Formats: sequence, structure tokens, C-alpha cells
Amino acid sequence: MEIAGYRLDIEAAVATVKQQGYKTVAVQVPEGLKHSIVPLVEYLEKQTGARILLSADPCFGACDVVNYELRNMDVECVIHLGHTPMAAVENFWMPTIFVNAFSTADASPVVEKAIPVLVGTRVGVVTTAQHLHTLDTVEALLQKHGLEPLRAEGDERVSSQGQILGCNFSAGTSIADKVDCFLFIGSGMFHPVGLAMSTRKQVIAADPYTNTVKKKEIEEMGDALLRQRYGAITVSRSAQRFGILIGSKRGQQRITLAYELKQMLDEAHKHSVLMVMDEFSPVFLQGFREIDCYVSTACPRIAIDDYLQYKKPILTPIELEIVLGRREWESYVFDEISP
Repeated sequence: MEIAGYRLDIEAAVATVKQQGYKTVAVQVPEGLKHSIVPLVEYLEKQTGARILLSADPCFGACDVVNYELRNMDVECVIHLGHTPMAAVENFWMPTIFVNAFSTADASPVVEKAIPVLVGTRVGVVTTAQHLHTLDTVEALLQKHGLEPLRAEGDERVSSQGQILGCNFSAGTSIADKVDCFLFIGSGMFHPVGLAMSTRKQVIAADPYTNTVKKKEIEEMGDALLRQRYGAITVSRSAQRFGILIGSKRGQQRITLAYELKQMLDEAHKHSVLMVMDEFSPVFLQGFREIDCYVSTACPRIAIDDYLQYKKPILTPIELEIVLGRREWESYVFDEISP
């Protein structure tokens, strides 16, 4: 089935639901598919005969499976659209069917446009879940032009070769010393900028949706991001009371890390409190007036993407180490979640 420019193998999910005899099924969908999701829900209802409950909550990835409380609504299975499963993030409480959304955009034209911009001959090829099916074609194009593409496995959090996540660049960092640059297939700036900061290598982004190639923009955004993070660290050096934020979403829980950060703050004679959140929003933190600074152990993008929305500094764990003098600014790296 195709919706909103994406191809989803929903037929396989239908077969599983029918085979298992599920009577009530929840469907979880990312923001980009919500405006076209109703026909898919109707298709599921018709083909399976099951009652379909569509989750209207935000969905940020495979780390963010629907709430445990759905069991109280007799939900027996979750169909999670738009993301690939994380082996390191098992959904223990309910069967979950992951249905990736493959973009129908042709990546070949923009890859051809990107080839003259690439650095060196050894090219690391990476992408997001939506374009994984294009990588064989991308590699063939690179080889046609005398280049040597390299695609690598990530850690247990990553399901496919060459796939990077907003919280995990292991498919890139594992081969950083073997390539001259990286070619990222996809949209947005966060993934290529994060990859560049994690690998210290040139990243060229090829966007199949807009047919644009970005190189200088990635460098400029990376520099701007570093300036922003340096400012957050500088402001936080005088903080005395820290709120250590722990994400309750299964794939974002780093409780052990939170305890370690609290120990660091105790040893630095700083006050801290452990705070658990499911949905992160500046509004929910406004009432804690005694907190000077927050440290997020949940999704790394919270401190980066939403920084300007928070009235008080919000740091990553690595940035807290710099604040406390346990790490030098020169060794700054992007925060990632590993198994």
C-alpha cells in the first residue's frame, strides 16, 4: 500500500493479525504519515475484522512504542508504522509488528548530482529507514564512477546495514577510519550533522525529495551547533541545582547513566534531583523554579533540537562532564544511545 509518498507492506501485518486472531489492535504512526492514515486504518479494519485503535500521541521512533496502559483497553497487538525494530529495545508487554515506510522518491538523480562533491574515493554510505531500499542502487552508481562505497553494520540498536538513527551513528563511526567521506541519503540536517560531529569526517547529504545536495550547509550548521552547546556549557558552570531527566519510554531509558550523573554531581558538591518524564516539554518543567540546569539522559535530540524552547539550560551527559571538569571541550562528542 502507498500513502503520502511511502510504500508500506501492510499486507504482511494483516496476515499476522489474522493468523494470530487478534481482535483489538493499536496502530502507532509518525507525524509525517498522520495526514494520510485514515485509508490505512479503514483497510486494516476491513481486512482483519479487528477493532483498530489509532494512537494520536506523538511517535518519535522505534524507541517509543505505545503506552502499557493500552492493555487495559484489551489491545493485543501494536502495528508500529514508519520505523524498523530495535533488537536492543524489546517490547516485552505486547507483540509489536514493525512496518517500515519506504520512500517512493528516486534517489538516483540526486546521487548523480552529489558525486562531483564527494571527497576522496572511499565513501561511507548511510541513510535512514525510509531509504534503506535504495542503497544497492546508490552503491552501484558510486562504483560506476570509480568510487569505493562502504556500508557497515551498526550496533544492536540498528537493524540494517548503513542505517543511522538520530540517537545512534554506529553504522558510521565503525568505519570512520576506513572512508574519506560519508554520503547521507535522506532529508533534514540533524542526521548528517550528528554523523559529522561523531566521525569528524566530511558528510555530504543528498536529499531525494528536493533533489538538493548539501555540504557547506552541514559544516555551517555543525559550527553553529557547537557554538550553541559551548554557550549552554558556559552558562551551566555556575549552576548549583541540577535536574537529571530520565525518559520513561522503553528505548530511551538510561537509568544507570542517570545514577552515575547524580554521583558525579554529588562528588562536585552540587545538588541534584532525579526526574522521570514520558513526554518532554518546556512547559512541564516551568514549575520547578529551584532547578538551575537540566541534564537529559533520554533522546539526545531533546537537548539539541529543542534547546531554545527551554528557559533554563539543558545539557547532554557529555556536556555535564565538561561542566564538571571531567572532560575537555576539545574532546566534545555527540551524545548517543548504545545497547
